Amino acid sequence: MDGLITFLIVIGVIVVLVVLFVITQYNKLIKLRNMVKDQWAQIDVLLKRRADLIPNLVETVKGYASHEKDTLDAVITARNKTVSANNPHDEMAANGELTQALSRLFALSEAYPDLKANTNFMDLQGNLSETEDKISYARQFYNDAVLKYKNALEMFPSNIVASMFKFQPEEFFDVAEKDKEVPKVEF
Repeated sequence: MDGLITFLIVIGVIVVLVVLFVITQYNKLIKLRNMVKDQWAQIDVLLKRRADLIPNLVETVKGYASHEKDTLDAVITARNKTVSANNPHDEMAANGELTQALSRLFALSEAYPDLKANTNFMDLQGNLSETEDKISYARQFYNDAVLKYKNALEMFPSNIVASMFKFQPEEFFDVAEKDKEVPKVEF
């Protein structure tokens, strides 16, 4: 009888430890997933800020370079794709297109000295440059959060809990090859 009670106590302790382990790992995975979502929200805020600055920039350029319609249309089209993106993957792709279009727009300032001298254009360009820097830092923090989350999904023993509860990996915010070229921006 004493052996049966001891056996049941040992089994009970083991069950409690396993349940505590699962709860701990589950909560860790939730925390990491929420960190990824939080970091994406930070990027999203910055992308929205950039998108809000673009119409004013385009209007300013129109006054000086109205015959550069293709470049201006490319910026507006890319901006609209970024704003209308429904998920991080689409938003990342649209972001790359917008970066390329903006680099072409800023290159126009070299051909139009009056535009380069316009204080409104210079202020908008400065704000966009500052926002691009913030996006770059936020992208780094987001990718760090994704890395921690992916590691937890793939490493033992948290991978067991992750597969039990069907946690899905998140995508890194990668830069497309064509977007790795540094845009030439003159201030």
